[in-house]
Amino acid sequence: MKATITYQNQTYTFDPLQPLDISMPLHDREVQPECFWAEPVAFDVIRVGDFVGSVAEGGSTNYKRVHVTPHGNGTHTECYGHISADEIATIHNCLKRFLFVAQLITITPQKQENGDEVVMLEDVKAQLQNLKPEAVIIRTLPNSDDKLTRHYSGTNPPYLEYTIGQYLAEQGIQHLLLDLPSVDREMDEGKLLCHHAFWQYPENTRCGATITELIYAPDYIADGLYLLNIQIASLQLDASPSKPVLYTLSPEFAKL
Repeated sequence: MKATITYQNQTYTFDPLQPLDISMPLHDREVQPECFWAEPVAFDVIRVGDFVGSVAEGGSTNYKRVHVTPHGNGTHTECYGHISADEIATIHNCLKRFLFVAQLITITPQKQENGDEVVMLEDVKAQLQNLKPEAVIIRTLPNSDDKLTRHYSGTNPPYLEYTIGQYLAEQGIQHLLLDLPSVDREMDEGKLLCHHAFWQYPENTRCGATITELIYAPDYIADGLYLLNIQIASLQLDASPSKPVLYTLSPEFAKL
């Protein structure tokens, strides 16, 4: 099956039956990604009187409560409400479109004099060149599958040079996705410089822009142009566990 989209005067084809999931699954109390000292994900069986919400335990249905911290457990998408007290700044209110043209790039963080590993603006510019997609997806190296189980808390994981946020905002890029716990340093005295720069908050807030953290793009997904579908739960919260899905875009050339 083939479908087409047109973006910046170019028509592309994609196969809606060939999705590439770049989210991290959440498990019940199993080893999985964790950052910012979040408690483990837990699925708790609901018990009311004689009712037990577990078919395995003899109940008629499975009925469970989910304990999850969006910013600390796995893939999540956040809006500017992450750094704002604005009551309407929720991911449900801010993210109104769900399909975007996205560019996947791969970058090795550079080691700094203080020991930090940082994704640098110069490398992002070199990868994007003159491209101006609606979304940018940053995959960092090394890219082993232990990202699916890594505990980041207290490890000072790699992060982005804060000027990347400013640059992407200036280019009109609305959505930033990356495989790190945060665009900012784990402990940065609450400055969150890259968050502020990307959302242009509070001077010229980009209310529809989002940041998705803790994705995982396996090596078999090549750098390039994709149709991105960001799936969230309709939470009136600054962030939601999310499921970003890619579809390979191929340019359609005019027939002679």
